[in-house]
Amino acid sequence: MTRALLDLTRSQVLAFRRHVGALDERLPRGQRSLRRAAWAGLQDSMPRAALLSIHARVEGTEPFTWQDPSLVQLWGPRFSVFVVAARDLAVFSLGTLPDDAKGRQRAEDLAARLSAFLGGARMTYGEAGRALGVHPNRLRYAAATGTVLIRWEGARQPTVWTVAPPEVGPRDARLALARRYLHIYGPATPEGFARWAGIGPRHGVAAFEALRRSLTPVRTPVGDAWILSQDEATFAAAPRPTAPARLLPSGDSYLLLHGRDRELLVPDAARRRALWTPRVWPGGLLVGGQIAGTWQRADAAMTVQPWRRLSRAERDAVAAEVESLPLPGISGRIVVRWDD
Repeated sequence: MTRALLDLTRSQVLAFRRHVGALDERLPRGQRSLRRAAWAGLQDSMPRAALLSIHARVEGTEPFTWQDPSLVQLWGPRFSVFVVAARDLAVFSLGTLPDDAKGRQRAEDLAARLSAFLGGARMTYGEAGRALGVHPNRLRYAAATGTVLIRWEGARQPTVWTVAPPEVGPRDARLALARRYLHIYGPATPEGFARWAGIGPRHGVAAFEALRRSLTPVRTPVGDAWILSQDEATFAAAPRPTAPARLLPSGDSYLLLHGRDRELLVPDAARRRALWTPRVWPGGLLVGGQIAGTWQRADAAMTVQPWRRLSRAERDAVAAEVESLPLPGISGRIVVRWDD
């Protein structure tokens, strides 16, 4: 017998994602909360995007919270810069290790050469790449072995160094990565996971097939998908209070969507084009649990473009979020410019 699909509404899906993403109520300050905030990784491709993602989720976030000893920075899924919990390094590195022998050998050989050359030292990836006779960007391939960490400040080249290999197998890491994707981005599809992780579509299918006994099939307004069975009760829970406002940076996990999943978050096509632009994405303005506009910052000036008329209370909530941003290097008050 085929199990009937569980029907989920748009409201249920978005409420679930906000809840598991700690966007309705900030988590208490501390390393446990930092790990939960980074459960699916914090993309940091835009300088200090990970910091702003933490701020949207954890109380008491400061300009250097992203440097907490419990966190590390690496080239993770899709070779993008991520901040993750140090104890989860294997998940976000080995979980993306190529499945083909040629790709895996390339990653392992490059990681071994880099480790031997550095000998415990740290240097810019440009210097390391030139010394090894490879383009510095190729060092990203080595990160999938779980032995390469980086520190990227944004304005300068990343600094690289090597660490001991994780005591986890690539298969276990891949399945753990898929479970985290399902928990934060669910309902999800194998194809969506593969695109997000930067692996081949058939490997995404294989991961979901391996997890099949712990998954529940669902129907959403944008198509059929899967959720973790243990999350079913959370999807069915009564609506929770939403946060007045949150400023989500470019690449935040709540916004890092593709295909029809974008339609679920932002039904209007014109507004989708404003949020997911062909080049650098702006930030997303979350008001009362809904994406209500975009924002961009230039030094101490924040331009907010709401998609609807915001009430005075909503504008005050957005302004309060802007003023609380823990941005390093900014002296004085951040000025809000309303572009509506």
